[in-house]
Parts: sequence; C-alpha cells; structure tokens
Amino acid sequence: MTDHLPPCPDCASTFTYEMDALLVCPECGHEWTPEAEAVVRDSVGNVLADGDTVTVIKDLKVKGSSAVVKVGTKVRGIRLVAGDHDIDCKVPGIGLMGLKSAFVKKVSD
Repeated sequence: MTDHLPPCPDCASTFTYEMDALLVCPECGHEWTPEAEAVVRDSVGNVLADGDTVTVIKDLKVKGSSAVVKVGTKVRGIRLVAGDHDIDCKVPGIGLMGLKSAFVKKVSD
C-alpha cells in the first residue's frame, strides 16, 4: 500500500482509499484508476499535453556530446511519454532527445 494517495479529483477529499485496482472516495463515491491521475506538469505547474510548445528554463548538457541546449530554446510539438525523461521532442540544432518536464515551461501560442 502506498504512503500517500491522491485526493479525489471530483471533491478534493483526502480520505481516498484503494479497492482492488481502483481508488475510491468515501465522501462522494467517485471511483477512478491511478493511471488516470498521471498528469505531466512543467516547472511552474502548467499541465502539458502532446503537441504543446515549451521553452527550456536552464542550460542543459547533452549526454555523450559537447552540445548544450541553451536557456530560452523553444521546442515545438512535444510528445509525452512514460519514464524519467517524460518529454520526447526535436530540439532545434540538436535533434531528437528526451527532456524532463521540470526543466521546461509551457509557452502559450
């Protein structure tokens, strides 16, 4: 059993519990799967989605290369994936790579 369960997405109650593969809220009766709660957020808390445009907020060294992704680099058409590096994208001047959502900020187009 996990130490901390997420609050109910309907009523925000913190009294959720696990029942088989579901999470259940005893206050409003809402049932949901934990996978439905997997939301990827950027460094300031904005929810990210496939196809969004983000900007890099910190210089990032490219592993296995001397290249650096500079702060302010705009990356268009991101794709969310599962894993530690939760964004797959094509960085201008670098190519295909994986980024962590903690090092990007969503840009409104």
